[in-house]
Amino acid sequence: MEYIPNPKTEGSGIICAIPQNGKCPNGCEDCFFQSGRSYLEPLDKHLPNMPGIDLAKDNIVRVNDGNDSNINRKLVLEQTAQYPQRFYNTSINKELGGFGHPVVLTINPGDMTDKEWHRIEKPIPKNLMFVRIRTNAWNLKNVVIPAVQYYTDNDIPVILTFMAYFKEKPLMNDDYIFRKRIMNPYYAITTKAWERIMLPFRYNKYVHSCGKTEGELGTSGCKFCGNCIREYHNTKERMRKELQ
Repeated sequence: MEYIPNPKTEGSGIICAIPQNGKCPNGCEDCFFQSGRSYLEPLDKHLPNMPGIDLAKDNIVRVNDGNDSNINRKLVLEQTAQYPQRFYNTSINKELGGFGHPVVLTINPGDMTDKEWHRIEKPIPKNLMFVRIRTNAWNLKNVVIPAVQYYTDNDIPVILTFMAYFKEKPLMNDDYIFRKRIMNPYYAITTKAWERIMLPFRYNKYVHSCGKTEGELGTSGCKFCGNCIREYHNTKERMRKELQ
């Protein structure tokens, strides 16, 4: 099956791999992978989507930009063992240390997005690359602020990933504008609202936005960001020191 690259990661030094077939059973609402808007549509024709080893050797492989690395986990680990540089994405807080490589955890997936978040109890695994928070203009008090405080107090990087909506315009209308992101148009955060949300974290060295900037004046392209590459290497070094 011919490999299809993710347009978002083009030119970034990161390529993506999905070892599983079909839709992700987590079924998170507004996930691009579930919405029929994925770059891999139709999914039944283009999955699994695995880069060849020649392509992967000079890049970091992001495992599961769609689906979840804790779904059919044995298959995922077996099929990705060929890649020398890789990290895993999951939204299931389960045996994170068992991946043996850097792992990213989305802490407020699906119905949790606006209400609650996964709190990893100590000791936090050394291979936790960062936690990802699905962020919007109305979940700051319940989710973003307390989660940022907990994880950054424990020296864990946090990436705020700003949600975009395609079904209907969000409640806080002035904070969202209908615009195209990488491939598709969405109701997405404005630059002004993005700046307001990021401002309280400006002196917190562990907090970053997914994408160098966001909003209609920003860009979501990975090659302008660098968060994943930086934190991948930081995590590998932390893991190395742990083994000494």
